[in-house]
Amino acid sequence: FFAGIDQSIAVAIHRLYDWGGAFFTPFFEFISVLGDGGIFLIAVSVVLLLFKPTRHCGTAMLLALGIGALFTNLYLKVVIARPRPYVDESSVFYQIWLVMGQHMESDKSFPSGHTTAAFSAMTALFLMGDKRWSWTAFIFAILMGVSRIYLMVHYPSDVFGGIAVGLLAGSIGSVIAVSLPRQYYRFDIIKKKAR
Repeated sequence: FFAGIDQSIAVAIHRLYDWGGAFFTPFFEFISVLGDGGIFLIAVSVVLLLFKPTRHCGTAMLLALGIGALFTNLYLKVVIARPRPYVDESSVFYQIWLVMGQHMESDKSFPSGHTTAAFSAMTALFLMGDKRWSWTAFIFAILMGVSRIYLMVHYPSDVFGGIAVGLLAGSIGSVIAVSLPRQYYRFDIIKKKAR
């Protein structure tokens, strides 16, 4: 049942390539690179952390990224140990992977670490930010998940797993950030120069 859903979604997303030729490929490769090692998201979190008005967002995002990484990379990927979709050379996933540039990944497939990181950070940003604009953070997270399926380095179910872990990690990170002492949010990390 799940294999059929994975294949249907993967084939549907691959139609973006059929419609746009190579137009979408550099875009999704760029989005995917932004999730490598979580470095971009960590950097954004640290920048937000440095300034008092955005410190609550940066703190929640960093906590969420750490929690998501613990769940995904140190537990679920190790325990489930699902191979990447391109490992089975007789599958439709392998055929799509050949067309999409044969991107290689070193760790196991479930859940998607890139998607976990994106949804962890963006969920925290949404919960801690102004809801009038913070919902737009999920656009990046969704694009990250789509990019991993488009490049065929993850099954769609890996991405759904990453979304679930990311939503949970982002929520936990936000709860912890809210419970920190108020003094933490008041002190100056960057000292202003005296004139």
